[in-house]
Amino acid sequence: MAPRVLVSDKLSPTAVQIFKDRGVEVDYLPDLGKDKDKLLELIGQYDGLAIRSATKATEKLIAAATNLKVIGRAGIGVDNVDIPAASRRGIIVMNTPFGNSITTAEHAIALMFAVARQLPEADQSTRAGKWEKNRFMGVEITGKTLGVIGCGNIGSIVATRAIGLKMHVVAFDPFLSEGRAEELGVEKVELDDLLARADFISLHTPMTDKTRNIINAENLAKMKDGVRIINCARGGLIVEKDLVAALKSGKVAGAGIDVFEVEPATESELFNLPNVVCTPHLGASTSEAQENVAIQVAEQMADYLIKGAVSNAINMPSITAEEAPRLKPFVKLAEVLGAFIGQVTDEPIQEVEILFDGSTAAMNIRALMSAALAGLIRPQVSDVNMVSAPVMVKERGIIVSEVKRDKSGVFDGYIKITVRTTTRTRSIAGTCFSDGKPRFIQIKGINLDAEVGQHMLYTTNNDTPGMIGWLGTVCGEHGVNIANFSLGRERMGGDAIALLYLDERIPDAVLDVLRANEAIVQARPLVFDVAAD
Repeated sequence: MAPRVLVSDKLSPTAVQIFKDRGVEVDYLPDLGKDKDKLLELIGQYDGLAIRSATKATEKLIAAATNLKVIGRAGIGVDNVDIPAASRRGIIVMNTPFGNSITTAEHAIALMFAVARQLPEADQSTRAGKWEKNRFMGVEITGKTLGVIGCGNIGSIVATRAIGLKMHVVAFDPFLSEGRAEELGVEKVELDDLLARADFISLHTPMTDKTRNIINAENLAKMKDGVRIINCARGGLIVEKDLVAALKSGKVAGAGIDVFEVEPATESELFNLPNVVCTPHLGASTSEAQENVAIQVAEQMADYLIKGAVSNAINMPSITAEEAPRLKPFVKLAEVLGAFIGQVTDEPIQEVEILFDGSTAAMNIRALMSAALAGLIRPQVSDVNMVSAPVMVKERGIIVSEVKRDKSGVFDGYIKITVRTTTRTRSIAGTCFSDGKPRFIQIKGINLDAEVGQHMLYTTNNDTPGMIGWLGTVCGEHGVNIANFSLGRERMGGDAIALLYLDERIPDAVLDVLRANEAIVQARPLVFDVAAD
């Protein structure tokens, strides 16, 4: 029996034909995504659901989708899909991470021109018969400095286009290497330097805990007077009320805004300001981009439903059905090891070496490396997956190498990740025991045995008496429950580390207490994508 796919949003007719040509039955009901009740009633009939942004794949809908095997999102963002709920039901969630890149980059450049020359206001004035030639005094972009915050796939396209327009480009991106910056022709700088020097600032970073509200009153104050800001990335990157105040005061001369804190944005203070150009999230809205992502998602879904091939999956590695049972725990292990280093490393990573020892050397190395790289950069690039991670790492000029070797220790097999930055080298190793759960077995060359939990605390300190008791006391006094406590040290009186598996994320106030102790070198909260017990 042929698999059935429901297309509940508007997709290209070419995509519908691809499903049919590949032997998939398809129902094209482009308005169904807006009718939650009807969609809930029909979803149980389908093996696949192809959507854009209108359909909301909620936990309730996924619970009713008793036959659903794959959800395909034509586009990058999967905010409208409850990924944990889908994962629990064994439903693969796919996206098309690169189909919108050129279109979004071009929209950012278009907004920059529109803001520089006040084109929308000038258009309205001229249509009204006013001919206010002196009112609309613009600025040239030639010779100006463009600050690109986030120089990944889209940001790098914006940078190269701006260089072609004779702009000088400075870029802030923790994962951008000096080599990649030189290749692009941009100057790699820290954020404060970018804010102080840029005439135009364009945002191209994903929404993470580190980037949320990155344009706020404090950072606006660091900018040049008369700066112009473009945002085609995510609405929550800018504190809108702070931007409004800066626009009214003249600190910011203009802004081009395609994304908003709340969408759809039917009202905003930004709408009332003459020096702002607003568009309704049009970054991906060109016929070419819509066609590209629709074709990609149809091909990916059809390949999975007919052949079992998995690509661009958010919540599942690209592995075959035969190797899945044995490989899957080690895919999670690799992802967790990468996520550990990604969360404790602030400076740009130059090299990554992944060692596969013993039994792991005979596994699907490509899948394991992709999982490790996805975990490594996910703290900065939230929508990365196993397929896109190697591409994103390569774009940032990070050198990746693998090493395989025969069993060399007490474990049948383990994985070790080592990263190098300009200032230091970090390493972590882990394995899976018979229960299939990942374990940390070495950090910074120090042996330990630590169970991986959803919320953890990592500390490094001088090996002095009383530290273990003090850590436990501080957590206890602040109501932080410790599920597991693992320790290791280099030597007596040397470096010591601790990993605490906690019931919930440790509050910032507790971190402040820990960091105030001179014996504590660092105290880091960690979050891992593993089910809490």
